[in-house]
Amino acid sequence: MKKRDLLITAILLLSAILLWFGIRLVSPRQAASIRITVDGNEFGIFSLTKDRTILIGDTNVCEIQDGKAHMLSASCPDQICVHQGYINEKGGMITCLPNRVVIQAVGTDTLDGVS
Repeated sequence: MKKRDLLITAILLLSAILLWFGIRLVSPRQAASIRITVDGNEFGIFSLTKDRTILIGDTNVCEIQDGKAHMLSASCPDQICVHQGYINEKGGMITCLPNRVVIQAVGTDTLDGVS
């Protein structure tokens, strides 16, 4: 590799790193709420600022605590959704396929409760 090729590679790499940091600083990733859907239908949008336990039908229980949400329990046999951990960044998602429950972290705090 020639010096010119190394210089171009270094400039491109530095530009990519600066762009990545710039995007992270400008657009906050912290979500304000979660949207819960059951079988494709919206169950509700809940703020991440208020600690609570949400009963989702008779199959799942979601817990919001310290600005993060996780699936506390589920009636599904594999329990993958329970072990997915916490979400609190926009786009974060917990999915319980057997019960068709999806919890997604969203950016705006529009509603607070079951619709």
